[in-house]
Amino acid sequence: MNIKSNIKMEYKDSQYAEIVYKSLEVDNEGFVQSVLDGNVINFKIESDKLGSFLATADDLIASEILAEEIMKKTNEKDISK
Repeated sequence: MNIKSNIKMEYKDSQYAEIVYKSLEVDNEGFVQSVLDGNVINFKIESDKLGSFLATADDLIASEILAEEIMKKTNEKDISK
């Protein structure tokens, strides 16, 4: 069985998307194909095993949430200066 998924994440601007893209690219290498297109990142996940597929998707989403939290905290610190 071959399981495939495309996940599209859209951001407020291309700079924000690029930062998230570069942050996730290191962790995704070999597991998730990603393409940056302006303010959108398209992720492609493929696996022969459901468990591996779900773990990869879970890791991707958790990593993206962490990247967004870091961006928010960084922006808050920049604003307060």
